[in-house]
Amino acid sequence: MKSQVRGGTRWKRFAVVMVPSLAATAAIGVGLAQGALAASFAISGQEFKVKAASLEGDNFVQYGSVAEGNTLEGKPFKAPVAVSGFSEAWITNMCQSVVTPGVFGLPDITLQLTAGTEGAGKKDKQVYAKNLYLDVSSLKADAEFTNIDIGVAAGDLGKKSGFGAQPGTTYNPNGFGQRAEHAKLTGVKQTAWATTAGTFRLPDLDLSLKVGKQECF
Repeated sequence: MKSQVRGGTRWKRFAVVMVPSLAATAAIGVGLAQGALAASFAISGQEFKVKAASLEGDNFVQYGSVAEGNTLEGKPFKAPVAVSGFSEAWITNMCQSVVTPGVFGLPDITLQLTAGTEGAGKKDKQVYAKNLYLDVSSLKADAEFTNIDIGVAAGDLGKKSGFGAQPGTTYNPNGFGQRAEHAKLTGVKQTAWATTAGTFRLPDLDLSLKVGKQECF
């Protein structure tokens, strides 16, 4: 079974990332309302953007959560997220950026990272991640899923493949989840609070500081 979707999400509406139905979008909102908690570290007070020509991965899982951290002013906050996981993933032509507002009379500074820029058709040149989890607040892409199950209890996500919700994190095992044997996204534009991976390989890594707001998109 394959299904395709194109579109974006807004965290204020608790919308799920990469969901091919309105029913699934509503269900992820319920999962967030049930008090699922996010990753096992405090997030920074800055979201970052990731752009990629393609992101392709195996054993896709997704469920709702809430990321917690402090603003740049040190005030505690919580942000609803859709946690998307892959047991293995390959990314082509990746750009990641985060803007730090100007302080001490300095202008805004953008930290920009690129990798896998020569990865088209060459897996050894693509960004590779194992046990990858993304805490996402919004995403736009063309997406295709193979053998997708929508509406799985989050605690049962790993019963088919052995890869499920992120170990060491707290979430509602009865909340909404979805899984697919394989997921392929192209034209990815993503805003996220956190990324974790057991392995993260970055061919042709290029990291630089740029004056002003020079985000990936």
